[in-house]
Amino acid sequence: MDNQLLMSEKTIFEKIIDREIPAELVYEDELIVAFKDVNPKAPVHILIIPRKAIPRVAEANEEDQQVLGRILCKAGEIADKAGVKESGFRLVINNGKDGGESVPHLHCHLLGGRPLEWPPG
Repeated sequence: MDNQLLMSEKTIFEKIIDREIPAELVYEDELIVAFKDVNPKAPVHILIIPRKAIPRVAEANEEDQQVLGRILCKAGEIADKAGVKESGFRLVINNGKDGGESVPHLHCHLLGGRPLEWPPG
């Protein structure tokens, strides 16, 4: 397949943002969208993503500071709505194949609802 065509294809997250694929949204604003993961790894597993298509955290730059900060600042509010703020939760951002990245669109996993082991995987 042509590289130009591959680069123009939307990720599953872009399709969720554009409402082309349904998702159970739990939060959204002008910078970010949060929704329940369809393949949860914990009783609470929410993905928080920027509306802007940033492939991964290692490719974020200075102009992405506001959206990256929004993801972290809203995580507590999202965790509270999900009922895990007081008991505790984990935030995970994977980067690259060896880091466990499965979709090339920066996303933060909010996991909770059970004791989480350390170290992970």
